[in-house]
Order: sequence, then structure tokens, then C-alpha cells
Amino acid sequence: MQRIAALALTGLLAAAAPAPTTLRTDIERDYRTNLAPLFLHFHRNPELSFRETRTAARMAQELRRLGLTVTERVGGTGVVAVLRNGAGPTLLMRADMDGLPVQERSGLSYASTVRQTDVDGVEKPVMHACGHDTHITSLVGTARQLIARKDRWAGTIVFIVQPAEERIGGARAMIEDGLYTRFPRPDYAVAFHVNAQDEAGMIGVPEAIAYSSSDALEIKVRGVGAHGASPHRGVDPVLVASQIVVSLQSLVSRTIDPLAPGVVTVGSIHGGTKHNIIGEEVDLQLAVRADTPVVRQQLLDGIKRIAEGVARAHGVPETLLPTIDISESTPPTANDPATARRVAVALTREMGAERMSRKQREGMGAEDFAYFVAPEHGVKGVYMSVGGTPAAALPTAASHHSPLFKVEPEPAIRAGTEAMTIAAMELLAKP
Repeated sequence: MQRIAALALTGLLAAAAPAPTTLRTDIERDYRTNLAPLFLHFHRNPELSFRETRTAARMAQELRRLGLTVTERVGGTGVVAVLRNGAGPTLLMRADMDGLPVQERSGLSYASTVRQTDVDGVEKPVMHACGHDTHITSLVGTARQLIARKDRWAGTIVFIVQPAEERIGGARAMIEDGLYTRFPRPDYAVAFHVNAQDEAGMIGVPEAIAYSSSDALEIKVRGVGAHGASPHRGVDPVLVASQIVVSLQSLVSRTIDPLAPGVVTVGSIHGGTKHNIIGEEVDLQLAVRADTPVVRQQLLDGIKRIAEGVARAHGVPETLLPTIDISESTPPTANDPATARRVAVALTREMGAERMSRKQREGMGAEDFAYFVAPEHGVKGVYMSVGGTPAAALPTAASHHSPLFKVEPEPAIRAGTEAMTIAAMELLAKP
């Protein structure tokens, strides 16, 4: 009888004991307790590129609370937090934090109503219209999970809270401010971007190109002013600029390999002051995208050739030929194939094959994560995507940078945190 009672008591104690925790359940608990309110704070309080002072301060506070060594104002408003855990490789984990000058019309109860003066001195509405609020929230969650699992990995992690990704200038600014000399130099770098055009919680790991290069060009087309009724006395820059715009459309279709993608978009054209005045200048703004350095250079060279050639054909003096300036620029973001495969295998093993996305890249978006993994640094990079929209809502999901943009924060942040944690433990696994 006593034996039966003892066995019954043992069974009761076993039933009452908490089940062993797993990464997924720990993240779910952390989301409810910490990450959900943190995300809401960031979404309601977005800040523009190189103006992310309050966001940076909050991220520094969150990372210090976890016991990390934190340095602020790196590359402007950037934050660097270092976690050391014995001998081993060094891993950079990056999240970007800036919003966009967009008036939010998502209909969310926590939609942003913020306005802020941009770096150009103009006050603008601000919105997290690209999901960077999910990135920085997930970075905090990832740090917490890795701290709790220090017995399963060894090395150093450098957490990066990066400014100004939307102006593709923040990564370069941090590197120029000594990121790779003042702090541990990484062997690996990982990051993710939420994707509103993929099912929430799905993970994508490209083996090669993750994002295209991006160059923002400013072309000033000049002419000779005259009366609109006497066009023969001048050189009309509006006509020259219009011909340049049309001629640029032949660059991709006729000058680069048809199997190599490229984009040349004229997004803005401004010139003239009155209907009967032939002005002196027209300003064009171009977006140029490519997946390889070769095609990128072909497009840039072709733009210069066409702009100058069309101007000469219309009689523009040599001293007034178009000028071209590149205001924003980043090379393609390419994953290290072997490291990407290694991370993908670990994610498949830990998260399940059904969570791995097969969605192909849409368009030629760009990312300045490329500067962290530029060939001269010798850092092996893995840039992932994390789905952010419920399957039923995918057909009508707004694109990134739209005032209607929104993602489902819980599955996106939880999946991003899980994927980043698994990637880190794989790359820093104890021998």
C-alpha cells in the first residue's frame, strides 16, 4: 500500500513539475511580457534617418538591462552592444531602426501620428513603413535568448542598432566611425528583413544575392534660355531632358546581358518656370539597380554616355553638358553561399522544413547591409527574410514604403527572433 502511495505521489509530482522549456516557448513568453509592448512603442514613435535619437536611447537602455557593454553614437545615432562568452568566433547581429517620411494610413490602432524635421530641414510625417520596428524589437529578444543559452555557444556577439538604412548611409557611417577597429572584428554577420509579401513566420535564406545594388543619381541637364516663341535662339533643356529619359529605356533592353537583371527608373523630372520661357536647367532623379558589380558599372557608364550624347546631338555647348552626381549608393548584398547553406540547414532542423520559404525575390530592393560584408572586410554574411502577412491577407498586402503598409508583429518578431538565435548558436557552436 505504501509503495502504491509513493508511486502515486511520484506521478503527481512529475505531473506538477514544469515541462522543459524550448526556444520557441521561451520566445512566446518573452513576446507577451516584453517584446509586444516594446514593438508598440517603436511603431508609435518612428524617427527619420540619422534622427533616431530616442529610438537609439531606448535600444541602448534595453541592451544595458541585459548586461551588455553598450556604446552609443557610433556613426551618428548607431548603437553597438558587445556580449562576450569565452573564446570563439565573432558574430555581428544587425537591426536597422529608421522610419520613412510617410503619413501612415494603415488603419492600425497604434498607427504613428509623428512628425519630425528631416536632415534636409523640412518637417515631414514619419512611419515605420518598412518594418524596421520589428527588426529592432527582435534584436532585443535575440539577445535575451542567447544570454539564457550561453552554455550552448562560445565566442563574441556584436549587436548593431544601425541608423539610416533608408538613406543607405548608416552602415557606411558606422564603419567609417571605427566599427571594425573600435569593437571586435566579426567573422560572420547576420540580419533579417521582414517581408510583407510572404506568409507570416516563414523564413527565407538566399544562397547568393539577397538584395540589389542601389545608386541614386542626380542629373542636371543644362541649356540656353530663350523666349518660348523664339526657340531657335536657345537650346531647350526640357527637350534634351525628355530625350534623355526616353533614350535611357534602351540601356537595360539593349546594352546588358538579357539574363542579368537591371533597372533604370527616372523618378523625378523638374524644369521650367513659365509656359512661354525656355529655361536653363532641368533636374532628373534616377534610381539604378543591379545584381552584380559588372552590370552596375555598365548602367552607370551608359547613363553618362546617353546624357552627354543626347545633349551634344541637340547642340548643348561642351561647357554645359549634363552633370551627374550619385547621392546615395550601396553595392549588392550577397550572402556567403557556404554560410547561408549552413544556416539554412540549422533552421530547417530546428524550425521545420515547412517554415522555410520558397518565395522568389520580387523587384530589386536594396540594402546597405552590403557594407558590413564587403569583400575587403572578409566577413561572411547571411541576410534572411521573415514573412510578415497572414496567408489570407497576402493578395491585398500593401508593399513596403506604402502608407498602407503593415505586418503582423507577433509571428514576424517571434520567427525573426527564433531564426536569429538559431543562426547565432549554429555559427558560434562549441566544438
